[in-house]
Amino acid sequence: MTKVAEKQPLVTEAEAPAAEVNVDGGRATGMQPRAMMTLEQILALIPVSRTTLFRMESEGRFPKGVYISGNRKIWFADEVIGWQNAVKLKGSRNRPPRGGGRPRSQN
Repeated sequence: MTKVAEKQPLVTEAEAPAAEVNVDGGRATGMQPRAMMTLEQILALIPVSRTTLFRMESEGRFPKGVYISGNRKIWFADEVIGWQNAVKLKGSRNRPPRGGGRPRSQN
């Protein structure tokens, strides 16, 4: 009998509040853990390809992920939610310029 892995639910804004940190004598107190999202969860949430996501990340148009081990990269949910809110505010002004291809031949 094989077990089927269940999909992890996507993180909502209510589930991923920003961490509050109070420093007391060099130690952080009252620190809440930040929700982390995998590549699969990001791609299920944002309608872009894996290649486009990594291109956006390298160009600074998407939050940078963090490697937590040699082959495992995560993104913090609060940063992704912040990016979504910023995209919503920008609207269509976020479109890249058109017309960068080869010129048409003149016949």
